[in-house]
Amino acid sequence: MKEKGFIHLSQLESESISIMREVVSEFENPVMLYSIGKDSSVMLHLAKKAFYPGKIPFPLLHIDTGWKFRDMYKFRDYITKKIQSELIVFINNKGKNQNINPFLKQNSSKYTEIMKTEGLKKAITNYKFDAAFGGARRDEEKSRSKERIYSFRDSLHKWDPKKQRPELWNIYNSQIKPGESIRVFPLSNWTEIDIWKYIYLENIEIVPLYFAKKRPTIKRNNELLMVDDNRILLDKNEKIKKRMIRFRTLGCWPLTYAIKSTANTLLDVINETLILNTSERTGRVIDHDISNSMELKKKQGYF
Repeated sequence: MKEKGFIHLSQLESESISIMREVVSEFENPVMLYSIGKDSSVMLHLAKKAFYPGKIPFPLLHIDTGWKFRDMYKFRDYITKKIQSELIVFINNKGKNQNINPFLKQNSSKYTEIMKTEGLKKAITNYKFDAAFGGARRDEEKSRSKERIYSFRDSLHKWDPKKQRPELWNIYNSQIKPGESIRVFPLSNWTEIDIWKYIYLENIEIVPLYFAKKRPTIKRNNELLMVDDNRILLDKNEKIKKRMIRFRTLGCWPLTYAIKSTANTLLDVINETLILNTSERTGRVIDHDISNSMELKKKQGYF
């Protein structure tokens, strides 16, 4: 990792590990938000390094909507068993009992609010977590670029970008009152290509959906939607067809679009990422609902 040309990644790794160790020493009840994606995989790998040879000293929290890709569920259970880490799976039963369906356009923002935002807020309150690691990076999306590494949340889990605490160099303010919490983003300074290079160099296991393969898809809104189970609601004239695709980002399958690709190795993915000129999250439906933008969701308590 420290060979010539990889000093930058080594510095990012050191910074992230330092942040994790500092949070564990300062907070009483931290947790790591685990979304099963590539950033979560890197964050988990860094946590293992940070506390080696001991076990990771905090649980993983997966806010489960019930609509993740089947390969993601398999990978979650496989990797947490392999590293013997405590996994908390939290489902907002309010939404589950209402049978909220992300396929319905008018329900997509409501679905995110209830199954993700409200689910996360309930889980943090129920377990009394005072710090939650998240895998967000500043290069992903404009509202995320405004986040500090220690991102303060009030007792209602709300974020106010105008009231963020200054962070000079690596000096973070960890002072909170009872009921308040912080989100911590140890990957803030990483980019998408940094993540892929690090996964390659450290041989980190990731969900197979990141690699190209022929998969069942439909075209919707000029995008490719993978059909992952029989809950698909097909529009008139839509036909399922196998196409060579992969994913740059992973979320709930009805709200995550794939890209055409033949990249089926890590080196292929790195080379493809280098020439892409679109945002990584263009395939996430929830980022494009103007009336319910990512910044608004974050102010309401979203990750």
